[in-house]
Amino acid sequence: MTTAVFPAAPEFRSGTDAGRANHRFAAAARPLAAVTGAEIQAPLIQGGSARYANLDYGASAPALSVVSAYLNEILPYYASVHRGAGYASQISTSVYENARDIVRDFVGGRPDDSVIFTRNTTDSLNLLAGCLPLRDGRPAGEVLYLDIEHHANLLPWQNVPHRSVVAATTLAATVDRLRDELARGGISLLAVTGASNVTGEILPIRALAALAHEYGARIVVDAAQLAPHRRINIDADDVDYLAFSGHKLYAPFGAGVLVGRPDWLDAGTPHLAGGGAVKDARLDSVSWTTGPARHEGGSPNVLGAAALARATQMIADLDTGQWYAHEDAIRSFLVEGLRRINGVTVHQIFDDPAPAPSAGGDEPGAGTIGVVNFSVEGYDAGLVAAYLSAEHGIGLRDGRFCAHPLLKRLGLPAGSLRASFGLGSRLEDAERLLAGLQQLRQTGLGWDYVVDAGRWVPANDTRSYPHWAPNTPGTAGAAPCTVD
Repeated sequence: MTTAVFPAAPEFRSGTDAGRANHRFAAAARPLAAVTGAEIQAPLIQGGSARYANLDYGASAPALSVVSAYLNEILPYYASVHRGAGYASQISTSVYENARDIVRDFVGGRPDDSVIFTRNTTDSLNLLAGCLPLRDGRPAGEVLYLDIEHHANLLPWQNVPHRSVVAATTLAATVDRLRDELARGGISLLAVTGASNVTGEILPIRALAALAHEYGARIVVDAAQLAPHRRINIDADDVDYLAFSGHKLYAPFGAGVLVGRPDWLDAGTPHLAGGGAVKDARLDSVSWTTGPARHEGGSPNVLGAAALARATQMIADLDTGQWYAHEDAIRSFLVEGLRRINGVTVHQIFDDPAPAPSAGGDEPGAGTIGVVNFSVEGYDAGLVAAYLSAEHGIGLRDGRFCAHPLLKRLGLPAGSLRASFGLGSRLEDAERLLAGLQQLRQTGLGWDYVVDAGRWVPANDTRSYPHWAPNTPGTAGAAPCTVD
């Protein structure tokens, strides 16, 4: 099988050469960190193969190579934690509990902040929803959230007293709307995203935390997208609770985390009733423990927590200037290139441009992360994604990104496309995407595509997966806006 070569489209060739000489773009010529699967070859529908251009980091990021190596090192010592007297159990317990301290340090947590390991961000926010303070058996206040939230930070609050605010066309006006709603009183918790999973725009979490506290509320930040792209310090920003996922933070081994003030968590409904979460269990009643164990019933995901902690250590060691410059170079190059292609529209929530990211450790409430949302005139987003995958070996996301209210408000009820990238990305990935889109606009699809179980797929696809993979291309897949 031959390897396909994708030159930059002529319109971008001179820009690409100039870009490589420009320090903004040169910063992204190579990956900033080694990730597993960086050189896998994707078979192309027209024959040959290409290095898989992974532009879907926002859904699940590849594992850092150091994380994979670390897991291989500790795997022989894996055993039950907390109650085992054996040597391996003691080592596993030490690894698991030490992971809490590592993660707390990574997000700038306070010494008494609880660190609870969960399955993912969704799990963490559902856990917090069960810990809202009560008065006479009912939540003592309402939860306030924006319409731009991922479903993980939208749906859990619909089961408790809540209010929602429609974001304005500017970030400044949106903050004013939140202020007005908080001033009405009765809000116990402000739930906001740290960075939009749809457009990559960052919210000013330090300012929002101050606003919430001014009116007697607490704040929880969904940092699933923010944590892989920006330094976070919840102590300095005065954030009460923070949730994020390992699978978006280069540790895709099934662990998430909730970090925050212990009083609500120690008094809340245990998230998972089971062994380890109790002081004493009787046939018809139970006394629950406090601390993280209260919400971690059953055997925990020791390896997932260890992988998440190791990933945070590696990211914490990054030079912030290089980190931000690498990501900003790819994003700037991609956005500028997309805007040059006739019929391609880049989407954003707010009209007021956010300032550039700071490398000095200031509040991360500025700029945009490595997420770009766009659409192609005349083409269904799913069809474009299928075309880029089959004919160019590019992986990105299409659909509604588990943010249905936001997509409707952006005028994209059927969905759009999202390119996302991170530490393992390189400028060539953006070049490949631009070349593929320009080819689509100039010459159209190079293959026939059909809808199979709600997803666009190449017709008569004879490509095969690795021998150990159970499915083949063209079989039914997940709905286009489910998991993100």
